[in-house]
Amino acid sequence: MAKILGNFHVALLIGLVLLAGAMLGLHREVMDGYYWAQVMRFLHVFAGVLWIGLLYYFNFVQIPTMPQVPPELKPGVTRFIAPRALFWFRWAALATVLLGFLVAEMSRSGYAADALTLQDGYRTIGIGMWLGLIMAANVWFVIWPNQKRALGIVTVDDSAKARSATTAMMASRINFILSLPMLYCMVAQTHIGG
Repeated sequence: MAKILGNFHVALLIGLVLLAGAMLGLHREVMDGYYWAQVMRFLHVFAGVLWIGLLYYFNFVQIPTMPQVPPELKPGVTRFIAPRALFWFRWAALATVLLGFLVAEMSRSGYAADALTLQDGYRTIGIGMWLGLIMAANVWFVIWPNQKRALGIVTVDDSAKARSATTAMMASRINFILSLPMLYCMVAQTHIGG
């Protein structure tokens, strides 16, 4: 069992097979356009969980722990863990945004434009969308470029590296702060209304 579950790719494949089985076994007879819009919603939520989960990992675990890590152990994080986590972090952010637009457009009312212009009935989801867009832009245009310098992926002098680390951390904290109202808006639209 450890050989199977110890391999991430095998575990992912098992999960995808179970997902396909659940989809076909539970909903084969209703796989119309509305169904596929809900599949897009599922993918949007999955990407969002990956994105925000990594944001919370950085803010709850990695950033507060790094000052306590002995200097000789820090390269294990900065050379191996952080770059991999940032890969999934930035691509999950992009996937979340793109899938979110697909969800909005594939819904029966095609509400993306109404939400982004904060029209009545779509104001709550619209605010959530704008917060998500700001956060995704922050990931790609502030956090990632600064993390590349802070982690040594792009070579800069030590003072630029330190400034970049601080900038990336502050941008990550801003995203952490924005994630709370963003998540509220995403959930509230469906369960409370616009």
